[in-house]
Amino acid sequence: MHFCLTGQYTPRALNAILEKPTVSREEAARKLIEAAGGKLISMYSVAADGPGVLVIFDVPDRIRPQPSPPDRHDGRASEREIDAALHAGRDQARAAERGQAAHVLSPPGS
Repeated sequence: MHFCLTGQYTPRALNAILEKPTVSREEAARKLIEAAGGKLISMYSVAADGPGVLVIFDVPDRIRPQPSPPDRHDGRASEREIDAALHAGRDQARAAERGQAAHVLSPPGS
């Protein structure tokens, strides 16, 4: 499933970009997304609300949380069920992938 993420650069990140203009932000995003088990589809610069980025990436079904059907007779999901659905599937493999992603991520300018 494809997801879209938008964000604005902080002053620290902009300074890092100016100090090292040859560093590929797209390659850094690709490494982070792939370390988490996803795939970078595309990345764009945006100027809305200040300089920023729009990233489109794919996440395999095994990584996405799997919702569970509500157990209430009226068909509405309780807060507990919604929370459980959002956190479903957080097993050791996903924890390892998150650890790999955290290892790839570095602060701007480093």
